[in-house]
Order: sequence, then C-alpha cells, then structure tokens
Amino acid sequence: MKITFLGATGEVTGSCYLVHDTNIQFLVDCGMFQGHSEHKNDEPFPFTPSEIPYVILTHAHLDHSGRLPLLVKRGFKGKIITTPQTAELLRIMLLDAAHVQEEEIKRINKKRVRQGLPEIKPIYTTEDVEKVFPLVVPISYDNRYPLNEHVEIRFRDAGHILGAASVEIWDHMDNEKIVFSGDLGQIPNEVLHDPTLIEEADYVVMETTYGGRKHKSLEETRKEFRDAIVNGLKNGGNILIPSFAVERTQRILYELRLLWESGDLPKDVPIYLDSPLASKATEIYNEYKASYKPYIQKYFIDGDSPFDLPNLHIVESSQESKKLNDVSGAIIIAGSGMCTGGRILHHLKHNLWKPETTLIFVGYQAQGTLGRLIVDGAKIVKIFGEPVKVRAKVFTINGFSAHADRDDLLTWATFFKSKPYFILTHGEDDQRLAFAEFLKKRGYKVLIPQYKDSVVLKPDMPERYPVPVRKDATSEALKIISQIYGDLHELEDIIAEEGANPELIGILKSISTLVSSIKKE
Repeated sequence: MKITFLGATGEVTGSCYLVHDTNIQFLVDCGMFQGHSEHKNDEPFPFTPSEIPYVILTHAHLDHSGRLPLLVKRGFKGKIITTPQTAELLRIMLLDAAHVQEEEIKRINKKRVRQGLPEIKPIYTTEDVEKVFPLVVPISYDNRYPLNEHVEIRFRDAGHILGAASVEIWDHMDNEKIVFSGDLGQIPNEVLHDPTLIEEADYVVMETTYGGRKHKSLEETRKEFRDAIVNGLKNGGNILIPSFAVERTQRILYELRLLWESGDLPKDVPIYLDSPLASKATEIYNEYKASYKPYIQKYFIDGDSPFDLPNLHIVESSQESKKLNDVSGAIIIAGSGMCTGGRILHHLKHNLWKPETTLIFVGYQAQGTLGRLIVDGAKIVKIFGEPVKVRAKVFTINGFSAHADRDDLLTWATFFKSKPYFILTHGEDDQRLAFAEFLKKRGYKVLIPQYKDSVVLKPDMPERYPVPVRKDATSEALKIISQIYGDLHELEDIIAEEGANPELIGILKSISTLVSSIKKE
C-alpha cells in the first residue's frame, strides 16, 4: 500500500491521508487547516473526489472532519465510515462550521462592497453540509467492516473525545496491517475510557501532538485551575475560558462541578456556557453514559450529570450573549478554543484590556492563532480589526488536554508486540523529532513525512526526517510584528500623556498603521 500525506505534517491541523493500492483507495480523515495554514482549505484536492469510495473518519473535531462538505461539494459520493458517537457529533460540528463561515463572509462582504470590491463566498454552505449526512455509516468499536474482498477495518477506542477511534486496517492481499492512531487520549483517562492498546501492526501512522512534552500531574493541574479560579474571582473581574465545544467544555464543566462540590467555587458565582455548539455537544455526551469511567457513570445512575451545576446558565441567542458585556465576577466559557472565531472574540474585546480580567487557556493553541499570540506574550492583539491591549491575567493550563503526552504516547506505542515501523504525523516538527528519538532508542524504525509526501510501505523503506527542524518563519514574524505593534501603541500613549510634539505623535501613528497593515497581510 501507499500513503500520501495531505495534512497534519509538521502541524496539528488538516489531517488527511490518502491510502491507495492497486485494488482500492480511500481517505483517513479530511480535516480543516487552521492558523497559518488556513489558506490550504480552498486548494484543489490532489485526487479526484468522485473516485474515492470511502472516508474513514477517526473523530469529529474539525481538524479531522472540517473539509468533508468541500469533498462532497467537489464530487465525493462514497461512504463516510465512523463511530455512532462521532456521527452524532459530526452533524452539529459541521453545521456550526458552515454557519460561522457564512456569518463571517457576510461581515467581510459588507466591507468589500463599501470598498468597491467583489464579494467572496464561503468554501461551503449549510446546504453543502446537509449533503454529507446521508453518506455517513456508523460502525461501533471492535467490529470489523470490509471495504472490499481484500481490505477490512476496525475501530478501537482512542480515548481522546467521545467516539474518537484508532483504526486497524488489514490488507489481506499484501498480508500487512496498518494502524492509524487517530488522536489519542491520556493514559489513564480521567473521564472517558482509556485508549485501547493494540498488539499487532506492520506500520503505525501515529499522532505526536505532545511527542516531546509531559503534562503536569492531575493533582498539579487541578491545583493550578483552582488557584486561577479562586484568585480570578477575588480580582472581581470576569473569568474567560476559551474552550473547544467538544470534550474540553465538558471536562471544564466537570472540573467546575468538583470545585463546587468541594466548596472552592461559591454557589452564587454565575457560570455562563456561551456556546450553542457546546450545549448541543453536552447533550450528546449525556446520551452515551457507558462511555465513561465508573465514578462518572455514578452521576447518571443518581439521575444527575457530571456536566451540570446549579449556577450554570446556558446562553443560546446572540442577544443573550451581548448582555454578558455588562456582567462582572462571572465565569464565561465560550468558543472557539484557539480564539479563531466564535463568541469568545466578543468577550475578549470587552474584557481583555481590563487588569481585573482572568483569561484561562485550557487547550492547545496552534501557531498563527490569536490564542497562540496571547499565550506567547503579545501586548496588543487585533480583534475584529481593532487593537486591544492585553492587560488580563493569562493562565495556560494544559493538564486537562484530551491529548496523550509523551509518556502516554510511549505507553501506547511500545505495547505493540510486532515492532512496527512508525510514521509520525499530527505534530509540529520539534515534537515529531523528539518522539522519534524516544522510539529510536527503543529500537523502532521511524519515518517523518512532509506535506504531500507519498510513501510506499515496505519493511526496508529508508527512515526519513525533516532536516533541519526550524521554527515556522511566518508564525515567528507575526509574533514579532504583534509585539512591535503593541510597543508602538504604548509609546503613543506615553508620549501623548507627556504632551509631546503632535508631529511626533503623527509619525508614530503612521508607523503603527504601516505595521498594522503588514500584520494584517
């Protein structure tokens, strides 16, 4: 078999792998690019969609599923094979993605019309999304499913989010087995079942999001989260938590529930879940009661939910969301998790500049995203085209990650008894290289593919690494430009307060405008 790597190589978004042989070809995932690679979303697929009979979907997150409507729009008519849980989450995720795109394009087109520019279109619409769902075929964990007379697949629980799967692929004609890890969860998993450990494979295509990093312990993470919440409430401002709608929001609600039960979270503190998508996802999470650890299931047995609190308010309409601009001393959970869109942008615009605000990041921030700029220390960021100072107290808490860390990945990888050949994807290059070294020390062969590489699977294929590993130049440049932009605005304020020459202030404003235009480009 041959695999062509069409995303998630040297980055964590855009997962898409074309698996092809003389008797079959199919995709594993068809995800959306985010951050600095977003421009790739609208590029033509390097294959003919109508000739692909299957997409094997590992889970519902948009970086794995987000281009499915585009694939269907461009001619795909095959089957989308996934787990029942993912099938349900996929519907709400894709419909929301289309809605967000449509609303964003409307906003952009208003400006373009005023500027005399032609209108642009979203890469897909709600109508395009609706055409995806009739193609979805749900297959439960641990059941084999034949793609043809020679190839069959099986989903195993990946422990990442509800319904997430690793995929076992048997090619009986070539007498070989390939495993795609999908995104793996932590071992042990605090809420969901642990990732299933697999014993046999010839080749393993494996994620490395945290291939070189170790998460803090659960005890340390919970203390860090508790301290951020308690101190944030003492400061009197709002606590903003940008959160992914699926999995991370449910995990944060559970952690807040524990703080409420322990008395660390006062019962009169309002908690607003300002994400219709997250609310719908939580309803689906409540349906699959058998997917959780026994102590989580006990909530359901007692007629309760681990994702509910007495002081939790579900915010549905945009009008209700706007009213939160006037509240203080509240906890606001909103998407998107990387601050690339959604209602969190409005809350950041109204709160980020206030020193009493607390901003808690509880998920990975990809290069090129607003969340990454803030985490990296930008003093001023642009939100809806306007500069906003970063005065809030910022916390980054990665211990609640739905992703396995280095040690978890090694536990999963070294359980294979057959010494498979590892192909490392879904990680920035420093993480892939770090994990490759851990595997090499244990006697495994490793290959690190680059974007659009095609690899013919053979036991004696040469090992391959990106040389040299370098930080992404675009991301580093954007970070520097953002810092310059912030410094210029601070300098303007200082000079204006000191009553400096208006001409000097004008020059500074001109430089600031120039830097802003470069930053925008």
